[in-house]
Amino acid sequence: TRHLENGEDRMTAAIKGASEVTFTVLSMSISLVAVFLPVLLIGGLVGRIFHEFAVTLTVAILLSLVISLTVTPMMCAYMDFTVSDDENAFMRWSRRTLERMTEFYRRTLVWSLDNPLTIVMTVVVAIVLNFYLLGIVPKGFFPDTDNGMIQGGIRGDQSISFQSMQKKFKQFIDIIKSDPAVETVGGFAGGQATNQGNVFVTLKPLRERGISTDKVIDRMKPKLEKVSGARLFLNSGGGIRAGGRQGNGNYQYTIQADTLDDLNVWLPKITTALQNVPELEDVNSDQQDKGLQVDLKVDRKSAARLGLNMAQINNALYDAFGQRQVSTIYKDKNQYHVVMEVAPAFWQNPDTLRDVYVSTTGGTVSGTQSSAAAGGAFVAPAAAGASAASSPAADAAAEAVRNQQLNSLTNSARGSSSTGASVSTRVSTMVPLSAFASYGPGTTPLAVNHQGPFVATTFSFNLPQGQSMDGAIAAIQKTMAKINVPISIHGESAGTAQIFQKSFQNMPFLLLAAILTIYITLGILYESLIHPITILSTLPSAGVGAVLALLLFNAQLDLIAVIGIILLIGIVKKNAIIMIDFAIDLERREGLSSRDAIYKACMLRFRPIMMTTTGAILGALPLAIGMGEGSELRQPLGISVVGGLFLSQILTLYTTPVVFLYMDRFGNWTSGIWNKWYHGLMGDKPGDHEPSPTPAE
Repeated sequence: TRHLENGEDRMTAAIKGASEVTFTVLSMSISLVAVFLPVLLIGGLVGRIFHEFAVTLTVAILLSLVISLTVTPMMCAYMDFTVSDDENAFMRWSRRTLERMTEFYRRTLVWSLDNPLTIVMTVVVAIVLNFYLLGIVPKGFFPDTDNGMIQGGIRGDQSISFQSMQKKFKQFIDIIKSDPAVETVGGFAGGQATNQGNVFVTLKPLRERGISTDKVIDRMKPKLEKVSGARLFLNSGGGIRAGGRQGNGNYQYTIQADTLDDLNVWLPKITTALQNVPELEDVNSDQQDKGLQVDLKVDRKSAARLGLNMAQINNALYDAFGQRQVSTIYKDKNQYHVVMEVAPAFWQNPDTLRDVYVSTTGGTVSGTQSSAAAGGAFVAPAAAGASAASSPAADAAAEAVRNQQLNSLTNSARGSSSTGASVSTRVSTMVPLSAFASYGPGTTPLAVNHQGPFVATTFSFNLPQGQSMDGAIAAIQKTMAKINVPISIHGESAGTAQIFQKSFQNMPFLLLAAILTIYITLGILYESLIHPITILSTLPSAGVGAVLALLLFNAQLDLIAVIGIILLIGIVKKNAIIMIDFAIDLERREGLSSRDAIYKACMLRFRPIMMTTTGAILGALPLAIGMGEGSELRQPLGISVVGGLFLSQILTLYTTPVVFLYMDRFGNWTSGIWNKWYHGLMGDKPGDHEPSPTPAE
């Protein structure tokens, strides 16, 4: 366009324009591809997530490079899309606006070149601000997307019965169903433990419910907390979760101890302290050591005197509480399994064991698979709810009565048939379990989790609205230090929180690798160690702009935003490349000084710099605005790119020319020192290697 404005024909202008920007486009494209080489080498979950992103962008850039150097010049040579300034008001306004901007840039550029120290201090301040802002910006793993799914884990009292747990589960389901944003809800109680359950909720589309998933959860919480004896932990199902340990929260933190006694002493204290930390919510532990149990002790000698062995006792207990299948009823179109068990009403009290009787029949004892009289359990109806405390005489009298009742029942059952014929019977005696066994209450022992040489338990927790992951982990560590946890107790993040920490610990090395790769690539392209530094001087302003934009819009520096910053590293350097390439060409072709060359290059390249930056900002703006479902995952990338491009565009128009002049002087100074040292080392005299003058000279 510039050559056309200077009177060149279209073909000549296309050839000249393409020749001027070929190396610029090549440098920009290759360095942008080089940025994503370290991303391709990331391992683990993060590497698998971003691998396709890096490969897709790399291939797209390489194809764009080919098109830019072939198809685009051809279209410029043969296709005329120019519009006269007088054809419409918009073109006239845009032309006047560009002229005013160019004139303003000319005046301010002259001032910048006349005050280089002030501009260099701007670069120094930008570098310092990068370290400061990266330290204070909230950090996260991956943003949660609002996909309308909610997952919940129920945790009841550790001694709760399954029947009571079913009632609690039904209460939770009814509360969730009553919320107007809920479309469907389902789940189950039980599973790994009697006091646990799971709930799965599907919400109505966002346009119908009008509020986010997190706000729906916040609206349900006060109602769910009114259910006594159990608690439901809800979290949105739109985030990325990692780790093999199941919990009732999105994130985990593991407490490790040298001994089980230390863990049992300090775990309740840590739990209580963490539940009062405002940076955390829904804190709960996976330790299950408060459930009640009954220890049954059998006096084998007393049992042997009564003619019983352990197989008969085990069969009797399994008949009563183990749900033994004893028969199958066959119908024409179906069949039904007959299961023996004590009536559920008698499960609620361990005193039922006092009413269990064991049959001492003369036949082979194999449980009650054939009939109740073949050696099984009997629960006396009269004593099912009776008190366990009675005198030996009363127990003996009650036992005699029950034996008579049972023998009568057994004989009548065996002595009758459909034909009325008499059947021979064997007398069976029922011996109460309390005659040879005793029981006592206790607590369920902890199923100890070992991690290496340590015993461990894991906390699950969620983050309140606006809370960052790094702030939550720091709050946990601060709380443990505040309550003076001994050195034998230590903690570390687990699952998703652990991957988050490892990812951000490696992130500085990733950014450093990207910058180093760009430096090496540009050094090879320019055959210089100085000019790549000038190009890289544009990065601090981009980093400041990206982090400031995240802070301004209350967004976290998560892995998506980090990828946006890496993308910025490849994009923002194009301003410097456009200026420096043309300045070096002017120095060689027209013999201009460094100051005149960079000034002329900045003025001639001002329009393409503004066009490319504006196009990049407008391209990333829809991501930053974040419209539609799932936009939460794309917003950090768009915000970081738009913020970084905006600030870097303002600063690099002035910092790059000044840094170029300083680097050019530094290069000349180092070259002089190197030449002097080299010639001294080789023993050369001044002028030995200079070319002989021509006759004209």
